[in-house]
Formats: sequence, structure tokens, C-alpha cells
Amino acid sequence: MLKPYLAFAKKNFLNRSAYRFNHFIGIVNTLLRIFIFWCIYDALYGSRTEVDGITMAMVTTNFVLSIGMDAMFSIDDYYLSGRISNGSIANELLLPISFKGRMLFENLGNSMFQLVFHFVPALIVAALTVGFLPPVSLPMFLLFLISTILGYGVLWTISFAMQMFAFWLINVWSMVTIKNVFINVLSGSMIPLWFMPEWLKPVLDVLPFSSIYFTPVQIYLGQLTYGEIAYKCGIQGFWIVVIWLFGNLLWSRGKKKLVVQGG
Repeated sequence: MLKPYLAFAKKNFLNRSAYRFNHFIGIVNTLLRIFIFWCIYDALYGSRTEVDGITMAMVTTNFVLSIGMDAMFSIDDYYLSGRISNGSIANELLLPISFKGRMLFENLGNSMFQLVFHFVPALIVAALTVGFLPPVSLPMFLLFLISTILGYGVLWTISFAMQMFAFWLINVWSMVTIKNVFINVLSGSMIPLWFMPEWLKPVLDVLPFSSIYFTPVQIYLGQLTYGEIAYKCGIQGFWIVVIWLFGNLLWSRGKKKLVVQGG
């Protein structure tokens, strides 16, 4: 049953591997982002070793992992809208496979490529230059990997739901931009959530955005107990289900309003 979807993932992986110069540029882009963030926080910390109990090493680990995961979680937010615009969606909906399943597995193939050729090389270089903390223990590292997968699920379902508005808007650029702003600010990738106002932290804890990057980082650093990890992973799973159901509702209604332009 999964064979055709795995073939799509493999094809996407191999297609990406054909452009070698892009691999190098992708690694450089990730390293530049890490270096820029390191310079900013190094200047902010100055001679201080910690701020409110948060050390520079913890901040460095946060943005290295977050930027690395962001590079790996590369999602095509215009997958559906592009096919609606060129009319190919009409033929693809007739294929004996799930269009949504194809969306997911093509993106998984891309993410696996990003992991192997962008994230891992950038992580090695970052470890040798700016440095970051190792995982506190093997069990926590394994839980970090599980939470990272769930974080990817949250991000993908958010993108999936946003793409469904293409049935009504055609051009979803504005919605994708707004989505990216919320994720960049509220996920902890740009500003570690440790530094957010105290009154805002309980709100961020239950929103889906912090589940994408900050929850895995907290687990990696050993900041959560096993009970708190179960709760946080539960929130990740909750948002995956809720956003997926919402996206499916839009998908069901959107298909009835589909108007093919081009083809």
C-alpha cells in the first residue's frame, strides 16, 4: 500500500541530488544563519555567562538545532496552489492514489535529502566552530528524535491546512507569509522562548508553534521531566490531529469549488 508513496519520496530525493551546486549553497545558507545568530547573541551576552539562568551555550544549542531543523523541515507551501494554477490538479485527482499522501511523501523525500546533505554537514561545522551542548543522556536524545518527528508533523499539517485555502484564493502567498511570521517568532527558532514575557509563556506552551522547534530543544537539553515530556508530546499529537482534521474539512469543501485554470 505504501509502495507508490515511497516511490514518490525516493524520486523527490533523487531529483534533489541532481543539483550539486544547490547542496553547497544550502549548507552555506544554513551556516550563515547560524553564524549571524551566534554573533547577535554573543554581542547581547557580552561578558556575562548567563541571563536569567540561560547560558550562552544553551542559546547556541537552541538556534543551531532550530535552524538545522528548519533547514530539514523544508516544506513546499505552494504544492497545491501551483497545481491548481497550471490545471494539473484535475488529472492528479483521477490517479488511484491519495493526493494528500503524495504531498506528504514527496515532502518526506525532500526532508530526508535536507537531513543528509544540509543539516548533518552544517551541524558538524557548527559543532567545530560556534559549539553547542551534547544531549544530556541517550534516553533524552531518543525522546528528542521522537519529538522532532512530531514537530515536523505539526509544521506539515499547518502548511497542509494553509494550502487548502488555494481552492478559494488561488494565490496563497499572503497566508503563507503570515504563517511563517508566526512560526519564526513563536516557535523559539528566532527568539528562544525562555526570553518571552512570563505572562505569554503559558499561552505559547499550548499553541502549536512552540511544539515545532522549542519542545524538541527543551528535551535535548534535559529541561523537562519525563512527565512533562509526555505532556508536551501529547500537545504535539493533539495539534497534529486537530489541524489535520481542519485541513481535511477544507479539502472536502474546496474540491467542490475547484475551478481549473489552464492545463
